Amino acid sequence: MTDGVVVVDKPGGMTSHDVVDEVRRLFRTRKVGHAGTLDPDATGVLVLGLGRSTRLLDYARFGPKRYLAEASFGVTTTTQDASGEELSRRPCSFTQADLLAALPRFLGAIEQVPPMVSAVRVGGERLYAKARRGELVERAARPVVIHELKLLSFSVSNSDPRGAEPHAAFEVYCSAGTYVRTLVHDLGEALGCGAHLYSLRRIEAAGFGAAEAVPLAKLRVSHLLPPLEAVRGMPRMDVSAEDAARVSHGRPLQTARESAGAERVAVVHEGLLLGVYRRESSRWVAERVMPS
Repeated sequence: MTDGVVVVDKPGGMTSHDVVDEVRRLFRTRKVGHAGTLDPDATGVLVLGLGRSTRLLDYARFGPKRYLAEASFGVTTTTQDASGEELSRRPCSFTQADLLAALPRFLGAIEQVPPMVSAVRVGGERLYAKARRGELVERAARPVVIHELKLLSFSVSNSDPRGAEPHAAFEVYCSAGTYVRTLVHDLGEALGCGAHLYSLRRIEAAGFGAAEAVPLAKLRVSHLLPPLEAVRGMPRMDVSAEDAARVSHGRPLQTARESAGAERVAVVHEGLLLGVYRRESSRWVAERVMPS
């Protein structure tokens, strides 16, 4: 069975599920999943698990992610990004200093109302399905964390092909579940003129950087990484052959001194991932055991 991880540089114009389908065809397996959706227009790091490694994707999916985002101010859209229809157009009078002064209120623990065009479920149905029917439903705010929000550039130019409105580029390091387009939208509202996400590129996810991602058109079977890479950000516990036998049966292990303070560990024997264990009092108990 094909088992492991691939890291794709997703091109624009494809859904994350389109990439899953391409990987299924290349590796001739149906068992493929990804560790966090990228919108169709977004590009960048998309981590995929194959075979038994799909069981590890939750550990990659819920980690923080890093993005490069371009914002266009003065125009709001139905999708909060450049793919939507224009909703409003307002003049912008803020300066770069005003923009910098507004950023701190979006740092740390904040709440976001997810956009209508999103995969969030309300009443058992994805919001984007309701949006296609023209429905507008009330959405509860969700907690997210913005760890870093850096302004990389700011410009206002009548010769800019993106338009004469102010444009800014940001680096965003945020918790899983953050909608960067909603962050941009809310920032635009705080500045009084609205905004939408012009472009988005994910440059880090699940411990993988953009330099490690393979363009989809160049992806080959040889790019498959071992299952251990799916949990590369997790503390590692190397065990003896005796403990490896215990892990294969899902039995508890005593707390390892070198893993003190960790809540979860990747249990490894001779370079192979045996499973993921979580701390429970003075011992480790099985959370995921990889079939041998």
